[in-house]
Amino acid sequence: MRNFGFCVQHAAIFTIAFDTLENTTILLITPPLTQLNTPYPATAYLKGFLQGQGYKVAQADLGIELVLKMFSKAGLQRIFQAIEQGDFALSDNGLRMLRLKREYLHTIEPVIRFLQNKDNTLAQQISYSRFLPEAARFDQVEDIDWAFGSMGITDRARYLATLYLEDLGDLIRETICPYFAFSRYAEKLAMSATQFDPLEEALQQAPNLVDEMLLELLEAQLQATQPAIVGFSIPFPGNLYGGLRLAQHLKQHYPHIHTMMGGGYPNTELRSLREPRLFRYIDFVTLDDGEGPWLKLLEYLQGKRRLDFLQRTFLLHNGQVTYINGCLDKDVPHTEIGAPDYSDLRLQDYLSVIDVINPMHRLWSDGRWNKLTVAHGCYWKRCSFCDITLDYINRYDVAPATLLADRIEQLIAQTGQTGFHFVDEAAPPAPLRELAIELIRRGVKISWWGNIRFEKTFTPDLCRLLAASGCIAVSGGLEVASDRLLELMEKGVSIAQVARVTDSFTQAGIMVHAYLMYGFPTQTAQETIDSLEVVRQLFVHNVIQSGYWHRFSMTAHSPIGKNPEKYGVVKVGPEDGPFANNDLWHDDPQGTDHSLFGEGLAKAIYNYMHGVGLEEPLAFWFDFKTPRPKTQPDLIANAIAQPQRPDSTRLHARVLWLGSIPELEFTMYAKKGQTIERCLLTFFEKAEDFQVKTTANIGQWLLETLQQITPEATQALTLKQLEASFPADAHLSFTEFLSSPTWFELREKGLLLL
Repeated sequence: MRNFGFCVQHAAIFTIAFDTLENTTILLITPPLTQLNTPYPATAYLKGFLQGQGYKVAQADLGIELVLKMFSKAGLQRIFQAIEQGDFALSDNGLRMLRLKREYLHTIEPVIRFLQNKDNTLAQQISYSRFLPEAARFDQVEDIDWAFGSMGITDRARYLATLYLEDLGDLIRETICPYFAFSRYAEKLAMSATQFDPLEEALQQAPNLVDEMLLELLEAQLQATQPAIVGFSIPFPGNLYGGLRLAQHLKQHYPHIHTMMGGGYPNTELRSLREPRLFRYIDFVTLDDGEGPWLKLLEYLQGKRRLDFLQRTFLLHNGQVTYINGCLDKDVPHTEIGAPDYSDLRLQDYLSVIDVINPMHRLWSDGRWNKLTVAHGCYWKRCSFCDITLDYINRYDVAPATLLADRIEQLIAQTGQTGFHFVDEAAPPAPLRELAIELIRRGVKISWWGNIRFEKTFTPDLCRLLAASGCIAVSGGLEVASDRLLELMEKGVSIAQVARVTDSFTQAGIMVHAYLMYGFPTQTAQETIDSLEVVRQLFVHNVIQSGYWHRFSMTAHSPIGKNPEKYGVVKVGPEDGPFANNDLWHDDPQGTDHSLFGEGLAKAIYNYMHGVGLEEPLAFWFDFKTPRPKTQPDLIANAIAQPQRPDSTRLHARVLWLGSIPELEFTMYAKKGQTIERCLLTFFEKAEDFQVKTTANIGQWLLETLQQITPEATQALTLKQLEASFPADAHLSFTEFLSSPTWFELREKGLLLL
């Protein structure tokens, strides 16, 4: 790879004729496959930005389009015909499915409509009659009543319909397309692919039937949009083969169309790209956020920018892979990215599936979520296992709450959907707080979820505020659940802190999912078992409701990948290759054989999520001898029981009232020959009304104060400012008032200190 400047005369080697911006179309494509329930947002973000710059942009999610084409009656007929005419050694399961061809052809389109939420009346038949043909995937449904009970008929049916589709996917993978999977396509060809040879070999073979269907979809898009440029978003390894197969077709049949590629896969895997064969398919590969590099490339292709002033772009020059980053402009700030534009995506045709009985994974695969980013990058960016050296994490940039709320309202108007998934690495607490207040102020009703850090800033009051703004779930990294290892990986949290934060979210009615890790360098068998005990206690006390164990994976762009010796790792590989370089294998001589623990950890947490086996000894989940846990049996209970700071010590906190403005009624009564004036404040709430009795002067002060501290108020007030306005003749001090039943009642009903 070379990185150098160019003379001006080289600036036209790729130039194409743009008559006007208005009649030149850019086509953005997400190749198969990502999610079935909602579009990946990269093309929507880029489309929104480029259209704001005056370009004409179309987009297509060929993943969902391919699935809908395959799993139609006509598509399935082609698949069965290809299997019957092919020379495949079918398993018993495959033979059974082939014999049930008629049943599959008759049920496929009703099932797809059901999964698209276009025919929910089918749920009863799917759930309780022999509507679906059943193959090997249905062997796992013996516990379906336990999982869904007698109430969730639609969920039960969606789960069974998902198994039905996965059976068909297994048949396709067994026969006409060994690469096929519903959330990835030919992923193994791109995983840890330091060499390009396996991909090149696959691409030189004749397209299989799935490839042919994909290319038919591409042709339809080309005829409809007549693009001059086609860009491919490659977020994951499972999108690369599909993207290159599409680009290959363009180069063979439409050589005048320029091809570009960007996304999460190039950003992490191709930063040291030296493989010239990739450029038989792709003209330009861009890194990190696409807005800046794409804008520079388009200017260059119009003859308005010199080649050496491109931004973060690989291309082939004189037979060599060349990286150009001579642009002097700063990155496009988060405030100027604009809202994603989902127009021309088939939003009503995505499938809501339930592939695993896990409450958080359910959110990933079920329902249509508008994807949005609260901030660019990570505000913490210290975790040793994370790719914190890369731009998408390292460059932290946040937009104001008013702009984010504008984007949310714009997306609701465009998509008709009020579900939002904030896709931040870790959504920052302060911007989340301001966004929540802004959403409540505007009366915008949404449901949202996202990833956070379990840090102490998420107080019980902040969690209640987030819930009031529509937060339904959060996920965060507990990782190794060992204080020694948490400190080693610079996670910035402790087990006790995680327990208190997760309890705060749970008490606010927000579901909590914990990302868990095992196999971190130097982790011992004792620490793995102790971590499982921490997780067990978290489930016992219901402060987390969902979790998933991941095996630690070392990457080249993380602190541990760049300095493995610091973490006790002595051997790392593989050697850099000319293509992808990110995933690293490593030897951990100080740790244990982590591969032994994966199955038992997964089995334990699956049962814990369903309230099963919480009293079993930890050794129950493993088929080999494990050490006894040394974790204190009341570790989580003690952490949760730690008292909160008294309100009188939080005078600089912002005060916010989420309830209604009360009606005030004064009453007079006699006591020991004196007439005393009292007041009654009546609050009319959505669930039930409540009343507060107090003295007349405090009641009048409360009425005036509550009107000043609503989300609609133009000025934020602190507790100290309330103290300054507290009635001097109240017969008790402000500190005493903060310990009174009146104050406690208001705190319980929606008076927050933030």
